Amino acid sequence: MFGLVEHLDHVGFLEGAEKVADLVGLKITKPEWRNPTCNGRHELSLHARWHARRRPWPGSSTWRYLQDERCLPAALLRAALKCDLLREGPYGSMWAAHKDHAGVVTGWEARGPQYRGFASGGTKVLFRLGSGTAFRLAVTEAAIDALSLAAIEGLREGTLYLSTGGGWSPTTKGALRELAFRTDVQLVAATDANSQGDMFAERLRSLANDAGCDWMRLRPPEEDWNETLKVREKEIDTRRKEEEACRIRAAHVKEGFARLKPVLDPAGRDVGGSKGS
Repeated sequence: MFGLVEHLDHVGFLEGAEKVADLVGLKITKPEWRNPTCNGRHELSLHARWHARRRPWPGSSTWRYLQDERCLPAALLRAALKCDLLREGPYGSMWAAHKDHAGVVTGWEARGPQYRGFASGGTKVLFRLGSGTAFRLAVTEAAIDALSLAAIEGLREGTLYLSTGGGWSPTTKGALRELAFRTDVQLVAATDANSQGDMFAERLRSLANDAGCDWMRLRPPEEDWNETLKVREKEIDTRRKEEEACRIRAAHVKEGFARLKPVLDPAGRDVGGSKGS
């Protein structure tokens, strides 16, 4: 029928469809665009979205990103996974959980080879690696830096490694105050070695003064703690290669001396004696 109308009235399909609709008393409406996220994952709760993602595992894209590109050791990643702090994000990215004092996930820092952000609809509180009763609070600006400092220090006992996610929201400030207002606490400003890091450090110093706790600035030798970790791992790898090369050279020299070692003549032979041959 549509083809017949197009042929008789010499019109295209859309105009022909309108003519057919008029014949039967229907009105064609234009398609309505709907945001695909309306029925997508953003309708799910933060809890559901977090638990819908898999944990990184050795060989996964996120694991390779963290271990190969960020130089985080496998033992540290396992420790973070044991605390349920990491998830596989899209395109090989990492999700690092922010949790409140009760341990509820309020959002996550998302970091990848070409992406950084925070969970849509989430709230920045604190990324926490370590015991909640620790008295040394090492505060960084990103979960990657908190993990890197933990790797450099070997997960120092009595330390809680924290990340503000680069923000200073009332919820973040409140969570830090709750941790700082305890007896014998030391607040360590392990922020980046730049003007923004210094600004964060001053905020932490002011918070420490209000709480009456000890405070210190721990400045990374490089721009941040992950860059510091990368430089350290590169130096360790270089030394390891040099030591291996030295062992190989020593083995070759030892083998050469072994070839030069005098060998006794077979029994009954008197080579080079006074009687000659």
